[in-house]
Amino acid sequence: MAKISAKYELLYIIDCKTDEEGIKATVEKFKAMVEAEGTLMSIDEWGKRRLAYPINDENEGYYVLMTFESKPELPAELDRVMKITENVMRSLITSIEE
Repeated sequence: MAKISAKYELLYIIDCKTDEEGIKATVEKFKAMVEAEGTLMSIDEWGKRRLAYPINDENEGYYVLMTFESKPELPAELDRVMKITENVMRSLITSIEE
């Protein structure tokens, strides 16, 4: 039997060259996507941190961690949108086991 909904964690890194308004807009964009299709449990903005290794010649990024519950289709759509969003450097979506 297929799962109706599951819990997920989404960690993404926004390019630090993006201005403060751009960072806020990006966070709101993904927050709205999650709230439209699922339940946002928490959002934690870690802020600017040093990267473990350079990405596109950048050494810092703005980290955001979101925890949400949704149907299995939403993480795939979030991943697709993250890949085409220019100021998102990296993203990772994982399922949280209950």
